[in-house]
Amino acid sequence: MQLPPDDFLHLTYCTNIHAADGWPAVRDTLARVAPALKARLAPSKPFGLGLRLSAREARELASGPLDAFRTWLDAEGLYVALINGFPYGPFHRSVVKAEVYAPDWRDDARVAYTLDLVEILRRLAPEGLDAGVSTAPLSYKAWMSVDDESSWKTVTANVVRVVERLAAIRRDEGTLIHLDIEPEPDCVLETTDETIDFFERWLLPVGAPLLAASTGGTLDDARRDLLDHVRVCFDCCHFAVEHEDPIAAIDRLRTAGIGIGRVQLSSALTAHVPDDARGQAAAVARLRPFDDATYLHQVMRRGPSGVERFPDLGPALEHPAAGDWRIHFHVPLFTRDYDGLASTQSDVARVIAAAEASRFTRHLEIETYTWDVLPGALKLDVVESIAREYDWVLRQTSTGRDRPR
Repeated sequence: MQLPPDDFLHLTYCTNIHAADGWPAVRDTLARVAPALKARLAPSKPFGLGLRLSAREARELASGPLDAFRTWLDAEGLYVALINGFPYGPFHRSVVKAEVYAPDWRDDARVAYTLDLVEILRRLAPEGLDAGVSTAPLSYKAWMSVDDESSWKTVTANVVRVVERLAAIRRDEGTLIHLDIEPEPDCVLETTDETIDFFERWLLPVGAPLLAASTGGTLDDARRDLLDHVRVCFDCCHFAVEHEDPIAAIDRLRTAGIGIGRVQLSSALTAHVPDDARGQAAAVARLRPFDDATYLHQVMRRGPSGVERFPDLGPALEHPAAGDWRIHFHVPLFTRDYDGLASTQSDVARVIAAAEASRFTRHLEIETYTWDVLPGALKLDVVESIAREYDWVLRQTSTGRDRPR
């Protein structure tokens, strides 16, 4: 949905919240949920969807029913300007964990999947609005060494293959589509420093000559295309887990010439764990229900000796210690307190205000996907839950602060 006062910002939600497997199931879920949300939230204006498609679903949609899907979107007053191309395979009701990063950007399968999504978005994106496909943070650090130059060259070359297609679409059709790389804890791109380093060490110096050679353009043209078509998907939860200030991170990316393709509005779970054994035991008991078997929940624990990293919540709970715990668990935006636990909700509010003020992106995407694995007391009807997320976000905007609670 377009946000007042001038419709510059677009607010949507990522449909990875819905546990559907295969395009027919995705289509049926959208038909059940999306019109109801539009009627509630944007009855007189177009309503955007952040479409999540697995590789299988992308093939199924692209190979047949895409025109029918576009016709249905138009008839319902819906539109798609964002696609989530991060998880390649199933994302619900099975063990995902580190497999969410596979195949990584060294693999031709990742390129083929991303190009399928680009072709879908080319045919769905509204005229005059930039559009984006989000993607994994290149690879998982356990799989790819930061010193492996051969792998970095392969990753860069594969990203350039996608940019070749994106630049051709813009040249031939006028549609601007960007690839939005999403930094995430424990991945080869997880911090602002690492993200800037990839652009400055690999994408521009290595990728620009590759792109210029394939298109016949100049190096300056190639650099411009790379910066236009490769951007960052700024997930508020992920940067919060890293203990980064979100506004400072966004400012640094922009100063480096790196665009923000979209902001994913998401809160991280936090806990202040005290020094005493009794307090630590109580904190562990509160956190234990969030240690699910489906997703990775990386932990960054800041204590007197610095930041300790854990690949998942379970290992952190086995070694409790005092400090400020940041947990990669996307908790609902509309709730700040969880029985002695908290969230980074205030970071999200600051980012929304910054996006309004400086217009560094056109796209805000609600990205709370963990409803199925939340502790029971936090689970609500899915339509009601999404509507409450929208309501909270809208109340953070300059024109929505007087909305009734």
